[in-house]
Amino acid sequence: MRTLCASTLIGEVFVIGFAGLVAMKDPDLSTSTVWTVSGIAMLLCVLLCGAITRPGGIQLGWALQIALIASGTVVPTMYFMGAMFAALWWASVHYGRKIDEAKARFAAQAQSAGTSPDAA
Repeated sequence: MRTLCASTLIGEVFVIGFAGLVAMKDPDLSTSTVWTVSGIAMLLCVLLCGAITRPGGIQLGWALQIALIASGTVVPTMYFMGAMFAALWWASVHYGRKIDEAKARFAAQAQSAGTSPDAA
């Protein structure tokens, strides 16, 4: 699960950066405001990559997805991009858990058979 979720978050770093470039075109927003908000969001994505397996990590990821969708109020394309990344986040969590369960099952079967799972 960690690999899939981290991949989604790293993709979001790039999308947030590009959204920051688009938001700079808005005359009502200062450059420092745009890059402070974008920078914090990008940093949170990177830090969350390491905290996914910790308690509350998945919930923080969901909060980040909601914030990404809400950023559509500034950059309207982000409604679509945020929804796409929320779907990717759901798939990463859902299928990542299934993969982790299958790996654990395989390791348990290999151990009970007396073979090492790395020998295959």
